[in-house]
Amino acid sequence: MSAYFDHNATTRLDDAVLEAMMPFLRDEYGNASSRHDAGIRARKALNVAREQVAALVNVQPSQVVFVSGGTEANNMFVKGMASYLKPSQIAVSAIEHPCVMKPAATLARSGWKLRKINVDATGVIDMADVEAAFGEPTALVSVMLANNETGVVQPVGEVAQRARAAKAWIHTDAVQVAGKLPVDFEALGVHAMTLSAHKMYGPKGAGALVVDKRLPIKPLVGGGGHEHGLRSGTENVPAIVGFGAACELAAGRRQALAEHTAQLRDLIETGLVEIGATVFGAGAPRIPNTTYFAFQNIDGETLVIELNKAGFAVASGSACSSTSTDPSATLLAMGVDPDLARGAVRISLGVDNTMQQAQEFLIAIATVVDRLRRLTAVAV
Repeated sequence: MSAYFDHNATTRLDDAVLEAMMPFLRDEYGNASSRHDAGIRARKALNVAREQVAALVNVQPSQVVFVSGGTEANNMFVKGMASYLKPSQIAVSAIEHPCVMKPAATLARSGWKLRKINVDATGVIDMADVEAAFGEPTALVSVMLANNETGVVQPVGEVAQRARAAKAWIHTDAVQVAGKLPVDFEALGVHAMTLSAHKMYGPKGAGALVVDKRLPIKPLVGGGGHEHGLRSGTENVPAIVGFGAACELAAGRRQALAEHTAQLRDLIETGLVEIGATVFGAGAPRIPNTTYFAFQNIDGETLVIELNKAGFAVASGSACSSTSTDPSATLLAMGVDPDLARGAVRISLGVDNTMQQAQEFLIAIATVVDRLRRLTAVAV
């Protein structure tokens, strides 16, 4: 028995995506900047992928800038925009991923003011605090479309309206939403958006910053002027082809996948609550595949290890912060007690998960939790 319940960290490369990539991993190895036939074929493949990514989020292909992944895209927005602007305020939600929060903190050490926007107890950004933030001149705003831990969806469209009224540039990290819920760049009203292939059954090493054509962004990497001059360096053609294929696949099965994972999640959450779990963000809109929970007086890392022994791959929070023993910054921002936050465990479901796996998981976690509770009682 083995079940992978950590799809927000990464997903399996889909067979159809691998098939699309294979020619460019082996036979079609031309450099997309070369003028000979092999290079021209590589360039055509990039153009197709750009169209596929653009179609998923309702933009023009020319708005898609290929990068190595979500971290680079988020840094590109924060640092690339700051390089063109005079120091002002950058406003980010208090629950942003470290690859937004850390570059924003770097700006705060070089003349910028960092404003962290509060969230409520369910993990939704506080619009009153958004209004308060815009009480000061603000140049940059970044609010994720859905949190990677809780899965809570944020009212980015409302924030974007307020940001535009304040003449601020607004970005959203949509890494955890693309492929799970509809994402429309134009409808959201943002100036920039981050996407990542490996969160939607594509390869690692490919992502995109989708940009408003008027965005005055400065490239982080200088060189031969690839990607409209915004990201120099020879393009990773196989990964980008896979990214495009993953986006096309996601568009076709998004609704069915959402319904499937939501059914499994709801079953699991019902069972978790019955054995005493607290589910974080349960009262808010969420992406359909994610549940984040904790049991009082049970350590999250211990629970992850014990569940792994039982054949279930789960997470104790963000994969990018898994080496830290500190309580989740997202949960602390939501006002969760630090002791309970240390027990947090995340399940994120995917296309291959089954009802049988969900039922077996509930049996396994009930057994593990009961054993850990008895051990704790003996220790006391």
